[in-house]
Amino acid sequence: MRVLVLGSGVIGTSVAYYLARDGHEVTVVDRQAGPALETSYANAGEVSPGYSAPWAGPGVPLKALKWLLMRHRPLVIKPSLDPALWRWCLQMLGNCTEGAYRVNKERMVRLAEYSRDVLRELRAETGIAYDERTQGTLQLFRTQQQLDGVAKDIEILKASGVPFEVLDRAGFVAVEPGLAATQHKFVGALRLPGDETGDCFKFTQNLAAMAAQLGVRFRFGVDIQGLESSGGRIGGVRTGAGLLEADQVVLALGSHSTRMLAPLGLRVPVYPVKGYSITVPITDASCAPESTIMDETHKVAVTRLGDRIRVGGTAQLSGYDLSLSDARRRTLEHVVTDLFPHGGDVARAEFWTGLRPMTPDGTPIVGGTPIANLFLATGHGTLGWTMAAGTGRLMADLIGGREPAISLDGLTIDRYGRAAAPARRIVGGLQPARA
Repeated sequence: MRVLVLGSGVIGTSVAYYLARDGHEVTVVDRQAGPALETSYANAGEVSPGYSAPWAGPGVPLKALKWLLMRHRPLVIKPSLDPALWRWCLQMLGNCTEGAYRVNKERMVRLAEYSRDVLRELRAETGIAYDERTQGTLQLFRTQQQLDGVAKDIEILKASGVPFEVLDRAGFVAVEPGLAATQHKFVGALRLPGDETGDCFKFTQNLAAMAAQLGVRFRFGVDIQGLESSGGRIGGVRTGAGLLEADQVVLALGSHSTRMLAPLGLRVPVYPVKGYSITVPITDASCAPESTIMDETHKVAVTRLGDRIRVGGTAQLSGYDLSLSDARRRTLEHVVTDLFPHGGDVARAEFWTGLRPMTPDGTPIVGGTPIANLFLATGHGTLGWTMAAGTGRLMADLIGGREPAISLDGLTIDRYGRAAAPARRIVGGLQPARA
């Protein structure tokens, strides 16, 4: 079967690899000069199914107001008249209930846990290397209130069978010795030993090379202009290189998926949430992180990637703006030097920004659509790296007509009902529309 995959980030490349492994004729199209040059380039480096949780939850509206007033604030909202922004914010507020949080977190953990297992299988089968580490994630709490508030997450982790440990100061220093000098700043931690870390860019580059060996054709430097729809199917993809045709089309364009789908009458609430990172060369390994540390107060992740420290965070709502902000850099520098003051040289850090494709409920959109041969793999937010391998395998199973290994309940476009898909519903996107 001929399949077009639109987008060569970690999601699109993973989809292409698993499709090619099944024997499909796959072409990947991307406007960039190579894979993983946008949102997948310099993310926080976490493969963290245990930390998978929606941003929308009980108490978040009040927390958001406090975050906006912090000096090193984790949330930034640029004034805008963009109706898509305010519609997304209202939908997110609608998910800030206890019931919605539990439902959304279960959906996210289900896909993330599966994806982590698929990634492990891939690593064992192929030997793919990407500065990977398998030493878990440590969530640090500066106040007792933060530590007590983790009880609800623990209930869901227990229900999902996700291993965890609640640690005191001696406990978290035992797994992260580099925190010995700054342990007094924290009251405790939640450790998720099943989580992993790794360089998403290196992974995607290496996986793309493996996919090419399986016959995947990558067409880089090609603008994607639109989708041609006729008779309930995608007849072709308009590009700067002409019309491209295929039997099936997978849309994995991250934050740009929304604009591509709107002319087809498919309204998906995916909005770009801007994030920043710095990549710091390590100067003293004994004073650097061993794996990933999440500073709960600043919502910043600090991750060990080989001989570098990746520091990533901030949620900025400012549309598709990719300008770099000195204030956001100062926040990242503050966190890494506050935790690991002698670990790396921030003066030599690489500063980067990218647009995370976020849904208001936190769960990605994976699966078929009312258009028979169009599939979506978008909306993964901050967890694209965590969920990439599993998403790739799921999409290959769906397009190949196989039953996926996990339930797709709540993961598809169907959960948005008429607001997202005014056209007739096609289960799984595998059958043509019926009269």
